[in-house]
Amino acid sequence: MAKRHSRSVPLAALVLVLATPVISWWLIGDLTNDEARRLAAEGVELDYAFRPVSLGPAGDHTVGVLACIGGVGALAWLVRATSRRRVDRRWWGVLLPLVGAGILVGFGWQVMTAGGIGANIGAGLTIMFGGPILVVLLVTAAVAAWRLRRGRVGRDRSNAT
Repeated sequence: MAKRHSRSVPLAALVLVLATPVISWWLIGDLTNDEARRLAAEGVELDYAFRPVSLGPAGDHTVGVLACIGGVGALAWLVRATSRRRVDRRWWGVLLPLVGAGILVGFGWQVMTAGGIGANIGAGLTIMFGGPILVVLLVTAAVAAWRLRRGRVGRDRSNAT
């Protein structure tokens, strides 16, 4: 990415990529419908594709706020570094699919952990459609990174001779 900021730029990119699914998960919130919540309040056991992981309302709120602060800060740092030409703008071709994948993962987790009565059809649809979209996003990011790294290595070799 950049030689002058060899550690801060990759760290900001890592924070952005790791914070995105948490931000998405927190902002979307629990997708359990009102009728299922009412039945759960009456003592009916809800069915889950996966049981949600929770640190309690205060813990979930804290994690969500910290992820938002980290994600927005990392995004601001990367945009600033790009505008000052410290980061090659082509690296956004790697970051944006990873951010999209993070949003999809956060949304998918909320769908998969929604409580209900009977089968969670949303979980099956998330796997059927979200899985291939996730693979496409990750492959896109990997190919873009490979092409950027390959181009840099080729230039470095030609400059060395």
